Amino acid sequence: MKKKDIFLEAGTVQKSIGFISKGLVRSYYLDHRGNEINVGFYAEKDYATHYPAFVFQKPSNYTIQCLEPTTFACLSYDDMQWMYNQSHHIEKYGRLVSEEILKRQQERIESFIFQTAEERYLQFMKNHSALFNRVSLSHLCSFLGIERQSLTRIRQKLAHK
Repeated sequence: MKKKDIFLEAGTVQKSIGFISKGLVRSYYLDHRGNEINVGFYAEKDYATHYPAFVFQKPSNYTIQCLEPTTFACLSYDDMQWMYNQSHHIEKYGRLVSEEILKRQQERIESFIFQTAEERYLQFMKNHSALFNRVSLSHLCSFLGIERQSLTRIRQKLAHK
């Protein structure tokens, strides 16, 4: 897919999960004012999915958009269920993927409860350093839940340390 292409549109059911072999996507929702709020960035060796909506085949609340030209290996929901029934090893892999997604979601929620904006920024830099130059500052600010001016102040403060 090309940059800016939509892999999953909010309000639709995700029929296939996408394993990213090359590229970068973001997951976002529209708030009540129509602002795009980023909730995740996913690059090579990661999955492009709103997993709970995919697993239960319900309409997604999120849009997944390519930030770079992106190549996916896709697996349909029906094929995934068939594979689970064929192999306990694949079923176990699916459980491990589910656990990782749950862990990430919990970390994201808790970052807004227990961390300052500066701590969230530092955590992003630590855990996603390879993405730092691939994600625009406006997308990063949205993901961190801060205004651009706040990010500028944080970066200046850290530069002086």
